[in-house]
Amino acid sequence: MVADKGADIKIARLDSGVTLATEAMENVASVAIGCWVGAGSRDEPKEWAGASHFLEHLLFKGTPSRPGNTISEALDAIGGDCNAFTTKEYTAFYVRLLAEDAHIGFDILCDILEDPALLQSDVDAERGVILDEILAHNDEPAELAGEAAMSALFVTHPLGRDTLGSISTIEGLDDLQIRDFFQQHYRPSNMVFAVAGKVNHDEVSAYMASRLSVAPGGERPVRAEPMAHQNVTVALERPTEQAQFVLAARTSGFHDPSRWALAVYSQILGGGLSSRLFRKVREERGLAYSIWSERVTFSDAGALCVSAGTAPRYVDEVIEIIVEQIDSLARGDVTEKELEVAKSNLRAEVLLASEDSGSRLHRLGGTVLAFDRMVSVEEVTSAISVVNRTEIARVGEMIALAQRAMVLVGPMKASSFERRWGN
Repeated sequence: MVADKGADIKIARLDSGVTLATEAMENVASVAIGCWVGAGSRDEPKEWAGASHFLEHLLFKGTPSRPGNTISEALDAIGGDCNAFTTKEYTAFYVRLLAEDAHIGFDILCDILEDPALLQSDVDAERGVILDEILAHNDEPAELAGEAAMSALFVTHPLGRDTLGSISTIEGLDDLQIRDFFQQHYRPSNMVFAVAGKVNHDEVSAYMASRLSVAPGGERPVRAEPMAHQNVTVALERPTEQAQFVLAARTSGFHDPSRWALAVYSQILGGGLSSRLFRKVREERGLAYSIWSERVTFSDAGALCVSAGTAPRYVDEVIEIIVEQIDSLARGDVTEKELEVAKSNLRAEVLLASEDSGSRLHRLGGTVLAFDRMVSVEEVTSAISVVNRTEIARVGEMIALAQRAMVLVGPMKASSFERRWGN
């Protein structure tokens, strides 16, 4: 068992195959404990789409020896809370509670990850909840546009599927299929246990070695990189007053060194109140209440997405402004002031995200699962600080030439908003 360097963060591979990552925080009374499982919606068979998210709902339903209501009662009694979430590449389960009650949190997590009940009655009950979640998701134009953009950008690839699954796949899943997916992926070598807060690494390591009895084995899923496709334009007609649209461009994954320059580029383009798109679209012309740029990153691919909501009559004008700014950044037309403001903003985001045990837990678990090591705050801020105008131009050219998707949700047809940004 080898600990990672650093006084506060320690990482070790236990004999069981589980990776344990801890971050000790001084002067806190809480501890956040979570398990990151390296399987998400991209790892599901097409006909089982939504299985990972289904498991997110089911694991806290209890085990044969610990019914779900006793889990909620135990946490309520000590002021703790639990939650879970699913992404396209991993699923996470976590609890946050006082450090003096940490053993309760560990015990609950180990229980549900060792032997969840996964009863057909619970599957049937949660099926209705998830179907309602899908319907609610489809009623939100911004969410619908974002998911449709991923589907268009990664067409035919699992990254293009909604993590919720579809109505047909959720209706078709049963307890045996869900248990099969669980037994295939929820194995020690595909798990990272992360702990942040008032914690002693050696004590946690000894406890985990004696407590967690998940069946041995398991490897990270073998994943196929998404292929390139033609540019796509999609219109989802809805009787809405506002038109919501997303312009998305394919980028590289989070292992690519250009990710830091891409982060700065996105911040300059539409990441804040002083970003180009916010100023030009909202502040100067009043064409939209909200417009923003964001990165979506996976292990082997990614996307830069520009999203906006505006009146249908302004769609053409807003798209024209977006295209102008993308072209401008591709030419290297960025000022030193823009660069410094964007880098300072990103630095602050990284530092502010390290203020409590819960946020540190999420960074610890996700980063160790992705990189098999911890990427320190200092490493991130240092990488951001050295991004220069040449790198922004290089990333800008990549975005301008990348495979693209344009998606609109609202009272318009695709033919009415096909524009020159690759369509």
